[in-house]
Amino acid sequence: MKALLFERNIPRLAASRIGSSLFGADFLGSTQGAKVGPLRLVETEPPRLPDSVPNSPSDSLPDSDWYRIRPRLSGICGSDLAALAGKSSRWFEPLVSFPFVPGHEVVGELINPPAGKSRVVIKAVLGCATRGINPPCDSCQKGYINQCERVAFGHIKPGMMVGYCADTSGGWSEELIAHKTQLHYIKDDVTDEAAVMIEPTACALHAVESANINDGDKVLILGSGTLGLCVLASLQYLRFSGGINPEIIAVAKYPEQYQLAQELGAQYIISPSETGRVVRKRTASLMAGTHLTTGVDIVIDCVGSRDSLRNALDVVSPKGKIVLVGMPGETRIDMAPLWYKEITLQGAYTYSPTTFDTATKVVVTNHLERLVSAKYRLENFEDAIAHAAKAGQRGAIKVVFDMRKKPRNIQREQPS
Repeated sequence: MKALLFERNIPRLAASRIGSSLFGADFLGSTQGAKVGPLRLVETEPPRLPDSVPNSPSDSLPDSDWYRIRPRLSGICGSDLAALAGKSSRWFEPLVSFPFVPGHEVVGELINPPAGKSRVVIKAVLGCATRGINPPCDSCQKGYINQCERVAFGHIKPGMMVGYCADTSGGWSEELIAHKTQLHYIKDDVTDEAAVMIEPTACALHAVESANINDGDKVLILGSGTLGLCVLASLQYLRFSGGINPEIIAVAKYPEQYQLAQELGAQYIISPSETGRVVRKRTASLMAGTHLTTGVDIVIDCVGSRDSLRNALDVVSPKGKIVLVGMPGETRIDMAPLWYKEITLQGAYTYSPTTFDTATKVVVTNHLERLVSAKYRLENFEDAIAHAAKAGQRGAIKVVFDMRKKPRNIQREQPS
């Protein structure tokens, strides 16, 4: 099978880090970046089913706990781009196994499906059930599989999720394997483009639920890329189904993001440079030097950079909350506001299994298939990575790989 393989090659990772630091997003999709980077297109054997399945044939047994899946669409996520640029936190190294095939936003079809079921979205998290660990850890028993205490143990190699585990393969390939507990079945009237947005929407919905937003709260969303727009869509869904009606300020850098943020219910859409001024006006804050004396109730940071976290600390109110849904890396920042204003800083990692049902409704009701901006074949991965790395500047939101036999509307743009 064809697959894009990410290898743990220290010189290549160092070259990617240096190149992306010097040349920015242009380096990731450049010919030079592809040559020296850790990702390469290979012909390889399909992943084998775990040893706990005896005498496994090439196709999944119908009564097995594991299934072989042929990806149809697989998204390129910000965490994927960070890994390719050599900028992922080294904290994750014990929780990943190499070489791995990236891709955790996956809609695919079961190669040997149960009767009447075929298309699935993968719940990418690898918890105790997938690892054959029984009894499960305390977190998995409580349904918090995203906090599984056994991600480096069991009968598959370490990996937080599909796309970071050497044994499961990932969505950037022609085949991967998944446990039955990871399958979210898709109805026929849900398009592949809508389905591939369910996993990132589940992450966004989990962040929104973690924020515990009340009616009338002032909420600032930093970043209007895929995650930020999925957060807006989740709030829009909850506004109509749950009755909460917060005031939402969204920060958008590019015209396409601005338009979509408006359509998805943000009352105020502002540029990054306007954040302090607008928050001051909306909260009637005074100024103590350069500091606001109050601010918004909740900040949902969908960027995860030093600048976005600093911005969040500047504009959140005393006793307010910051929810980090964009993956932060190692950074240096003045944490005095966290202490002085008694701010709650909370992470929001992936989702629970039940989140997928609501996330599907969020995607369908908000027509989030429109966020899929471009599709590429695996063979054109350099162009795909270049497009995803500069998505906002190029008027795009979500860039995906398309493995369908008869792909439709495939983009073959050259990096600008």
